[in-house]
Amino acid sequence: MSDDEVKFIPYELALKVVGNVVEEEHLHEMNRRILTVYDKHGKEICWYDAEEILAEVTGPDEESIKKAAVELIMHKIPEWALDDLLDSFKKNKA
Repeated sequence: MSDDEVKFIPYELALKVVGNVVEEEHLHEMNRRILTVYDKHGKEICWYDAEEILAEVTGPDEESIKKAAVELIMHKIPEWALDDLLDSFKKNKA
C-alpha cells in the first residue's frame, strides 16, 4: 500500500498518542531492523522498516538522523494503527 492510499493521523494527535519509537531486530528476518512505534502505555501500534525510513532522512550526526527519523514517523502514523489502539482500549473497558 503506498503512502497515497494510507490515511495518516494528524501530527498533533501523534504527539499525544506516541510514547516511544524503538529500533529493534525484526522477529522473523535476520539482519533486518525495524522502528517500532509504541503508545504512551507501552503498547505496540505499528512499525516501519528502519532502512526505508533512514533512507528518507539526513543529518550531520547519528543523533540528528535519529531525531529526523522519529519526526518523519510522527507524520506517518496510519489511521488504522490508531483504530486498533481504540478497539483495544474499548475491549479492555468492557
